[in-house]
Amino acid sequence: MYWLTGVLLPLYLEILSIDQQPMDFDILSIKQRFGIIGNSPLLNHAIQVAAQVAPTDMSVLITGESGSGKESFSKIIHHLSPRKHNQFIAINCGSIPEGTIDSELFGHEKGSFTGAHEARKGYFEVSNGGTIFLDEIGEMPLGTQARLLRVLENGEFIKVGSSKVLKTDVRVVAATNVNLMKNVNEGKFREDLYYRLSTVPIYVPPLRDRGEDILLLFRKFATDFAEKYRVKPISLTDDAKEILLKYRFPGNIRQLKNLTEQISVLSTENKSINGDTLLQYLPKDQSHLPALYRDPEKDKQGLSERDLLYKVLFDMKKDMNDLKKFVLEALQSEGSASQVIEDHSELFEGLDNNNIEQVPTPPEKPVLLNINSTTPDRDHTYDNGDADIEDIAHETEEDESLSIEKKEKELIIRALRKNNNKRKYAARDLGISERTLYRKIKQYELEDL
Repeated sequence: MYWLTGVLLPLYLEILSIDQQPMDFDILSIKQRFGIIGNSPLLNHAIQVAAQVAPTDMSVLITGESGSGKESFSKIIHHLSPRKHNQFIAINCGSIPEGTIDSELFGHEKGSFTGAHEARKGYFEVSNGGTIFLDEIGEMPLGTQARLLRVLENGEFIKVGSSKVLKTDVRVVAATNVNLMKNVNEGKFREDLYYRLSTVPIYVPPLRDRGEDILLLFRKFATDFAEKYRVKPISLTDDAKEILLKYRFPGNIRQLKNLTEQISVLSTENKSINGDTLLQYLPKDQSHLPALYRDPEKDKQGLSERDLLYKVLFDMKKDMNDLKKFVLEALQSEGSASQVIEDHSELFEGLDNNNIEQVPTPPEKPVLLNINSTTPDRDHTYDNGDADIEDIAHETEEDESLSIEKKEKELIIRALRKNNNKRKYAARDLGISERTLYRKIKQYELEDL
C-alpha cells in the first residue's frame, strides 16, 4: 500500500497549499468532515453561508445544476445545527407520484383512500425535531405546495383523510436545479412558498466553474477506485488535463466520478492517460458537435427551444413568400428575366454572374410552376392571365395568416405519423413531455389519427 500513501499524501498537501484565497480553519474542517474536495471561491462562499445559517432555524433554498452536490450542503446545515442529534430525512419530490406525495409527507388515516389498510405517519411527523431535505422542490404539485406552506408558517399539518390538526417542529431545507422564479411566473410554483423557502439562498457552482477543482476531484476519484478495484491509480498527461479543464461536464461531479471509474477499470495497460485516450471516453456528442446557443437574457423572458423552432419555421415561410413574389414579378415583367434577377441580386448571392446572364427571356406564355407542390407539375401549362396571378397573390396572403396553433398541430401530426403513432417517441422528437403531448392531442382532437 506504499504507492497508495504516496498518492494520498501529495493530494492532501496540494489541497492545503493551493494559493487562491484565504481559508479559515472552519471551512477546512467542514471540508474534511463532509468529504468536500476543492478550493474555488464560489465553493468556499457556499460552505461559509451554510455554516453561518446552520445554527438558526431559517429555511434554506439550495440552487445548482444536477450532480453538483446540493445534498452535501443540506447535511452540513443539519449536522452543524442544534438538531444534529435528531432525524435527517432526504426526499426527492420528483420521484414520488403526484397521487401519493401528500400521504408520504403528511401521513394518512386508515381507509382514507384505496389501499390505505392502516394509518401511517408521514415524514413531517416522523422527523419532528429534525430536518427534512426536499430535493427537486420545483416538481412538487401545487396542492402539496399549499400544505407545505402551512407547515412552514404555523408548524401545522393535517393527515390525508383526517380533520385533526397536528403540530410539528421540522426545519425544511429545499433544493432545485430549475429556475423557480420562472416557474412562479408561469403559474407552476407558488410565489409565497418561493419567498418562504428562499429565506437564505445558497448557490452551488457547477463543476465547470470551479477551475482546478476538476483535477483535484479526478485524482481523488482515481485513488478511491484504485483501492476499490486493487489496481494502479490512473494519472493524466498535461494535454489530457487541458481537455478535462475545457470540458463542460453537464453531469457535473456525478459525471466526472463515473468517467474516472470507467477509465480506471478499462485502461488496464497504460495508466498514464493522454489527450487522445481521454477523448475516447468523453461523449462524442458533447465533445465535437455544436450545442444549441442559449441566451441567459432570453431565457429570463421565457424563450424556449420550441419558440426558437417556430421562429425558424416562420423565417423559412417568409423566405418562401419572398420567392413567390419574385417569381410573380418575373412573370409580369415585360423585360428579360436577367434584368429581374439583377434587380433582386440579394437572392442570388454566391452564384456565377455568367450563369445569371445566360438565363433566357421568358416566352410569351410562360409555364407557371406549382410552387406549393413538392414536385413540379410538368404535364400542365397555364395562360399567363390575371386569374392565375391573383391566385398566387391570394395564396401568399393566406400563408401569411397562418396561426401558431395551426403550425403546432401540423408538427404534432407529422411527428405522430413519423413514429407510427408512438407518442413517447413523438414527444421526444417534438422536445416536449408525454403529458404535454397528450394534452395537445386532446386539444386538437387528434385521438383518432
